[in-house]
Amino acid sequence: MKNKILRINNLVKNYNTMRGEINAIKEISFDVNEGEFLVIVGSSGCGKSTLLSILSDLETLTEGNILKNDSLKIGYMLQEDALLPWLTIYENAILGLKIKKIDTQENIDEVIRLLKLYNLYDFKDKYPKNLSGGMKQRVALIRTLAIKPDLLLLDEPFSALDYQSRLAVSDDVYKIIKKEKKTVIMVTHDLAEAISMADRIIVLSKRPATIKKIYDIKLEHKGTPINNRKDGKFSKYYDMIWRDLDVNI
Repeated sequence: MKNKILRINNLVKNYNTMRGEINAIKEISFDVNEGEFLVIVGSSGCGKSTLLSILSDLETLTEGNILKNDSLKIGYMLQEDALLPWLTIYENAILGLKIKKIDTQENIDEVIRLLKLYNLYDFKDKYPKNLSGGMKQRVALIRTLAIKPDLLLLDEPFSALDYQSRLAVSDDVYKIIKKEKKTVIMVTHDLAEAISMADRIIVLSKRPATIKKIYDIKLEHKGTPINNRKDGKFSKYYDMIWRDLDVNI
């Protein structure tokens, strides 16, 4: 039995606008298991990013509740790497520690360990403009990992990269997350990306978002995201989930 670290019960999100109330999310419920890689997919504008914003307390929910331990620490990695161009790679990597005022020597040593482990230490005194898109995403992930989160929220983390870079960086990020034994909720519009990385996939409907279906992704030879795309079951999952998506062509 897997430990549940988060439970979302009948979550509702409404927005008040000049034209009246808009229902963005309608009674969504699901659990998150410790150590799993959960991916949420759905059509553009269906509320995927809104859901992450609520989980990270950047937005408030309208109805429902989110059950979690008070000690549960959440890290949020945005679509863009959001590295500050006037700070060095090292300074960017420890920025979260400084903001939270937990830049102890122990925590700084952990950042240095991560920079060395993931081949970024030699670039610690350089600036973001000197790094490739993939390297910048790794720095952003290390900055998020530096606060030692129990749960990582990833919002379209590879959307700013070209196709080849997306493949390579998704492999890098996946390996880092698995090696550091983190629990993940990721939203993406890229179905192939979702299947190649997920343990489970939640399919959302168009707005107001409801859960249409949840898939357990059980590939024959699960490995890294690039290799998973070659798995015999990959195309079957792709076809099934594609039919569930509300996509107009």
